[in-house]
Amino acid sequence: MKVQYGISAINWVNEDIKEYGNHYTAEQVLTEMASLGFEGTEYCRKFPRDIDALKQLLASKEMVLTSQWRSVHFSDPTRHEEEMEAFRAHADFLKAMGCKHVVTCESSNKTEDLANNKIHITPLTDAQWGHMVEGLHKAGQYCNDNGMKLVYHFHGETVVETSEEIARLMEMTDSALIHLLYDTGHAYYGGCDPLYILQTYYDRIAYIHLKDVREHVLEQHLKDGYRFREGVRRGVFTVPGDGCIDFEPIFEELQERDYEGWIIVEAEQNPEIANPLFYAEKARNYLKTLTE
Repeated sequence: MKVQYGISAINWVNEDIKEYGNHYTAEQVLTEMASLGFEGTEYCRKFPRDIDALKQLLASKEMVLTSQWRSVHFSDPTRHEEEMEAFRAHADFLKAMGCKHVVTCESSNKTEDLANNKIHITPLTDAQWGHMVEGLHKAGQYCNDNGMKLVYHFHGETVVETSEEIARLMEMTDSALIHLLYDTGHAYYGGCDPLYILQTYYDRIAYIHLKDVREHVLEQHLKDGYRFREGVRRGVFTVPGDGCIDFEPIFEELQERDYEGWIIVEAEQNPEIANPLFYAEKARNYLKTLTE
């Protein structure tokens, strides 16, 4: 396979749980990534936003930026104009950094219950599905026009999480405009068989996140009904090879299909408990056993 391996900075510095990894510097994070032979990473809140400064920092470690998450609220038609304006600015930044993918996720219909540490997700109505797809198509066209691909990230605690929701998204969207980000951990978290998702939607997949799941933690987390970030705090995710997902058939499928592109390692753990460098090396060594 003509694969480029990257690793997410979220393994060191969490984007939502601010105390996780807040002591790390961009220099330290990138130095540790590069020491293990990773070629790229996604944007991190510790990185400089200035394009020239960021390019210089990445180049000093012989690494590149691959993408950055972008939440959208296209299911609300009254927000399309402001959402597209923000999306274009985001895509322009990634294009300037040489990225070819824009990681995108609809993040609407959330009702927070902070007192009980829970979030309720209201399924999209048929009308909201239509509005979301309309917005995604506009965003996807903008990406196409700028030599990039919009890769939709199905994700825990969002309106596109389950196998049924992924299927509906794929059925309703134009394959030339909307591609899929294949995430093993979020597939499993959402009750999907990761291998099934890969086999069923391979032709739509343009970008990959690999992370593993600690099944006993997930079972208790779902039973308790706490919000997604509480699952992260409990240690629901880990690096490939350290959880319950069987990656051997996944890599066999990727090799049979001759996958080309980025594979990004993720974990989302507390760096005080799970040393990021140790787990990154563990993942790198495990992936080598699957490809040798």
